[in-house]
Parts: sequence; structure tokens; C-alpha cells
Amino acid sequence: MRPSFHARKSRRNFLKSAGAAALAPLAPRILPASALGADGATPPSERISLGLIGIGMVGQGHLRGFLSAADVQVVAVCDVDRWRRENAQSTTEQAYAERRTSGTYRGCAAYLDLRELLARDDLDAVFIATGDRWHGVATVMAAKAGKDVYVEKPISLTVAEARAMVRAVRRYDRVCQCGLQQRSTREFRLACQLVRDGAIGKIQEVYVPGPGTSRDVNLPAEPVPDSLDWDLWLGPSPWRPFNHRFVYLGKPLNVVPWDFCRDFGGGSLTSGTVHAFDVVQWGLGIDHAGPFEVIPPAAGIFPDLTYRYPDGVLLRVVPGRLDPKKHAIPQGWDANTPLHSFGALFVGERGWIDVGREGYLRSFPADLIKNYPADYEPLIAGESHHRNWFNAIRSRNRPACDVAVGCQSTIVSHLGCIAYWTGRALKWDPAAEQFLGDDEANRLLFRALREPWRV
Repeated sequence: MRPSFHARKSRRNFLKSAGAAALAPLAPRILPASALGADGATPPSERISLGLIGIGMVGQGHLRGFLSAADVQVVAVCDVDRWRRENAQSTTEQAYAERRTSGTYRGCAAYLDLRELLARDDLDAVFIATGDRWHGVATVMAAKAGKDVYVEKPISLTVAEARAMVRAVRRYDRVCQCGLQQRSTREFRLACQLVRDGAIGKIQEVYVPGPGTSRDVNLPAEPVPDSLDWDLWLGPSPWRPFNHRFVYLGKPLNVVPWDFCRDFGGGSLTSGTVHAFDVVQWGLGIDHAGPFEVIPPAAGIFPDLTYRYPDGVLLRVVPGRLDPKKHAIPQGWDANTPLHSFGALFVGERGWIDVGREGYLRSFPADLIKNYPADYEPLIAGESHHRNWFNAIRSRNRPACDVAVGCQSTIVSHLGCIAYWTGRALKWDPAAEQFLGDDEANRLLFRALREPWRV
């Protein structure tokens, strides 16, 4: 195993200044471009060494992006499914081999157990795309091991785990990017800046699309495939017998097949709607706060899952589109228009702004967006979510969706899940992160972790 960047940089900087050398442990360990072989070396000359934990559908997509980054070297992959980890290893080595005149490369290790990957002292950072049940534990373990982290959404399975992640990242001085990538997308940055600048006046309501949450399920036991370590797949979740529906994609195709089960996920509120909640939090300018009440349909107050925010703002989770029988249709809005997936419709006193992915951005009045100056730069400079993370690793600045920001947006999802599960309106104290006067709901902020896992 090659020497870490820490050792090489400290020796180099010692000749310049003992003080500069003392800062070396705060910088990323990076590999020389010759790690690919002298005949295949390409600029830049130094690379962030990266390991991937979880190589399912989401992890595979990110892997392709990492392999295209010239200043990053994927040196390790980890998955509890043998086919997935071997496929990721092969994909990585083939991509790097194509850049060498020799046409061969064998420099990516494959691990079954994330503890072995995290024990490597030559890793700068890890990307975590396991199931939700692992996000909190894996992130805390990585921070303790001195690795910077990119963790997929939702960042945790419970409120308590989200808060433990923030504490660990801060204690060990790590960079942690959350996979709420709309923070790095221009249409969302522009929409949120317009809302925050008062372009449509005081916000009255925000609508986001999304159905319900997960539930308790019991599926029959099936033989565990030889390729899968079921005990490690479960990780910190309660033991239950294997069933293929928890692990492998079926029909209809779902990126997260296990998400319908409460032991493993929070349903669409955490797997998809969390993206929209993040946009709402950002647009309302309350990244470090949140709603003070959550009301499920079963409470009989609103027809949809509804959150009350300060200043009278209502956030409503609507299945598909606005219904004239249930909702006050904003002026200029066509009730036949579906709400854009992962997006948000901000309704203010003087109009509305509707934003979604792939450049989707509309407003009423229609010229609201067109009239903004061409050089108007919203919120943060534009760069991909990956690139923002890489730059933060090098600069030691906080990334676009820092762990504390991702924590708050994820908590909004968790509050909705708990409201669905209890079936009643719940008062929430964002500062204390406790429900007011509801012991049952407060118990759902935590979960017992199976031995030996901890956060």
C-alpha cells in the first residue's frame, strides 16, 4: 500500500516551515497521477483517493461520474452482494485500464465489510450509497476513521441518527456532503433566491408532490443467495428472514426496493420527497430550523400531510396535482398541471414560482424570471454536486449541502413519517428537537441498533 498523502506532504512541507507541516493532517491524502502507471498518467498530477460503500443502482450511477473525474482515484469498493462489488471493481479497473497504453490496471480493491475499507489509511474520502438503515452508522464510522463523506439521501433513518452524524462530522473535522444535489442545480438555486428576495411577496403556501410512508411488513422467509451476506445487509436493523423483495428490484422498477418496510426506510417521504423538502427549507431561508407542527390527513384538519412553518406558511404534500375541491388554486395556475417530481410550488402574495428538475422553472407573472438580469448569480456558484464536494475536500470549506443542512431537511421527512404512524397532529420544538407532550411520538425519534453497531 503506497504511503499516504499526509506523510509525503509533511516531509515536503517540513523543508518550508514546521508550521506548514503541522497543517498537513488537515489536508486530503491524494495520489500521484502515476498511480495509473507512468504511461497512462494524465493531469492533474494529484488525485483524491476514494472508496465507495454500496454499489446498487444509485452507487453504480455515481461510480461512473467519479471515474470521469480527472482529480479523483477510486481505489476501493464495498458491497455485501458479491456480484455488485465484483462488477464495480471490474468497471473501475476497466475504465482506468483504457487510459493506459498497456491496457491493463489492477488497483481497485473490493470489500465485503465496510470496516475493512474504512481501516485503510490511504483513503481520503468515502461515498456512501447503502440503504437508509446504514447511512447514519456508516457516516459516523467514516468520520471516526478520518474520512470525508458523501452520504446519499436521506442521511439517516431517524432524527437521533441525523443528529449523531452532525456531532461526529464536527468532532472529527470532516467534510460531509449530503446527496440532496438540487443545491447544486441552477434552476433550484435561482428559484430559491427569487423566493428569498421577495419576488412573489410573503410566502403563504408551498406545495410538493409525494404520497405516503413505509409500514410494518412481514414477508415469508426465502433462501439467502450465495452471493449475499444477509447479516451485513441488515446491519443495525432488527434481524428478520431474507426475502428477495427487500433487496432486488422487481416490478414496477424501484430504485429502493426495501423502502416500503419501516425497519429499512421511510417510504417516499424519505426516498423522494426529501428532495422537495430540502428545496422548501432552502427557499424559506431556514436551513437550521424547520416546521413547528405536522398534521397527517388522519387528523381531519387538512386533506393532505401538512406542516406549519413560522409566519403562517403551510407546506402541503399533495399526491400528483392540486385538486380544486381541496386546494385554493393560485391565480394563473392550471389545475391539470402535475406538480413536478422533486420540485416545489411556492405561492406568495404576488404570484408563484414552480421549480423542478431538468431546467423546469416557471412563474406567475410569467415575466418574473425573464426580467431578472442575465448576470444575476443565485445563492452559490454553479458546479456539480460531486465537484462541489471535491473542492470542499481540498479547501476544507463546508459543501453545498453540509451535513447539518441535510440533517434538517431529512428531519422534515421523519416528522411526516411519525405523523402518519401516530395518525395525529404533532407539535414540534425545532430547537429541542422534541415533540411537545407526546411520549409515543418522541420514542419514534430513535431506534434500537442491533449489535455491534453504534452511532
